[in-house]
Amino acid sequence: MKSMTWLIQLMLPYWRRILLALILSTLTISSHIGLMATSAYLLSRAALHPPILDLMVTIVGVRFFGLSRAVLRYLERYVSHDVTFRVLSQIRVKFYQAVEPLAPARLKNFRSGDMLSRIVADVETQQNLYLRVFAPPFVALLVLFGYGFFLARYDVRFSFILAACFLVAGLGIPWGIKGLSQGIGHQIVALKAELATQVADSFLGITELVAYGQAQAHLEKIQQMDKKLMDLQRRIVRLSALSAALTGMIANLGLWLVLVLGILLVEKGKLSGVNLGMLALGTFSSFEALFPLALVPHHLEQNRAAADRLLELIEAEPAVKDSGHLSPQSEGLDIVFQDVSLRYEQDEPWALKHLSFKIPQQSKVAIVGPSGAGKTSVVNLLLRFWEYDEGRIDLGGYSLREYPQEDVRGFIGVVTQRTHLFNATIRENLLLANPKATDEELIHAAQQAKLHDFILSLPQGYNSFVGEGGFKLSGGQRQRLAIARVLLKNAPILILDEAMAGLDSLTEREVMDEVYQLMEGRSALVITHRLIGLEKMDEILVLDRGQIVERGTHEELLQLRGLYRKMWEI
Repeated sequence: MKSMTWLIQLMLPYWRRILLALILSTLTISSHIGLMATSAYLLSRAALHPPILDLMVTIVGVRFFGLSRAVLRYLERYVSHDVTFRVLSQIRVKFYQAVEPLAPARLKNFRSGDMLSRIVADVETQQNLYLRVFAPPFVALLVLFGYGFFLARYDVRFSFILAACFLVAGLGIPWGIKGLSQGIGHQIVALKAELATQVADSFLGITELVAYGQAQAHLEKIQQMDKKLMDLQRRIVRLSALSAALTGMIANLGLWLVLVLGILLVEKGKLSGVNLGMLALGTFSSFEALFPLALVPHHLEQNRAAADRLLELIEAEPAVKDSGHLSPQSEGLDIVFQDVSLRYEQDEPWALKHLSFKIPQQSKVAIVGPSGAGKTSVVNLLLRFWEYDEGRIDLGGYSLREYPQEDVRGFIGVVTQRTHLFNATIRENLLLANPKATDEELIHAAQQAKLHDFILSLPQGYNSFVGEGGFKLSGGQRQRLAIARVLLKNAPILILDEAMAGLDSLTEREVMDEVYQLMEGRSALVITHRLIGLEKMDEILVLDRGQIVERGTHEELLQLRGLYRKMWEI
């Protein structure tokens, strides 16, 4: 129910459009009723061979209802779909606004395929909310009252017949279909999500699946899930056909009941014979409003299941919340860790424990250590991706928690081990760092990163596409592009988190030489487990199991003959 309340709140701002769509839908069905009833009346009157002028009004009525039905149907579809797409756009915006603060801490347990299913399939499911859940019952009620009032002018028993048939077809049949389709909506949503996850995994891991001979087994798993989903969808189609047949049967029953009662009234002289066909066919046509009702419970169940999956993320609490309103200043940006401790889960060991160090402005500090020592955790804390449990981190003399997250990240440029490049042009990937950068600034940044000549060698230059994840570029070119992006950002603090991992020794040395030039005039933090070029660092911190076990310059640490010396020898 909570998910439905949330969806209704998103629809309320468009209540005028929704009301207009309901009125247009009711008028469309009314036009259909009018077309069938007027046509029957015209045929009945024409059979009596009256003067043609007596039929002119009825003929015009037939033409009017025929044209108005088409026009009103178009307007109703236009307005109702406009409302639907506006609500969907709001859901997408709300979802992204809620998910963005959760990255990466709260999203680490969600698979990429599942996330894709939520933002695409679960949102698209909500298009049925108005069209197939909310609108049909209201339209059916309006048609019942409107046409029931019309029938009551001839005999109130016609209205009772209509109401009884509407009650059976509008409530009895949906109730029965609900019992037969119980749980199918939830299963379909869950299967679609799992199928999307498996397909995404197959694309992302296709190389490993082929290399280890598991491609066929993975394909069979996908086929089994797809078959199960198709079976559920076939079951819904069968139930839809059954509901349509039952509703049609009730419609015919209503027609015959009105016809029998009308014949009795004609025999008694209480009803004109020319009105008999009009009332019968008008009653039959009114059941057009009831055909969508049978599957309302199924669509409602499916909508609720999809909305629950969306709300699971929307209502999740971010790991880090903004609590301050200070703005960092360009001067005096010293970074100080004071007895900082961090663990990602309560039952996990400490990732950092009583960590204390200082990075003065425009100094270069390296953090080294074996895998799992806690090096990347330091970066996560500085970027405000995680909240530390104990201690204090200062930036420019104030606690890091006193700054808004976006302001902190605006002062930090990061080059990570896995630089993500979007499937866009080189220009667009660079402009992520500074959307307002000019062509001259783009070229200058690329020249500093030693990438400009390579870009010019491409057929489309800066407008060349790099492919998904930058697969059209080599590892060194991807890292140079990341460096150019950081240069374009021109942040006073530079963080290199395993930025040279995956590069060959020659490329690594070339890229490191360029990076050291970038460090001039900036505070730099180098996170690495490879000890190349650390002679130029002002200080090196050696981490092991979340604690500093050694610290000093390259020469000093070598003389200690401790963990750093062992790593250097390796």
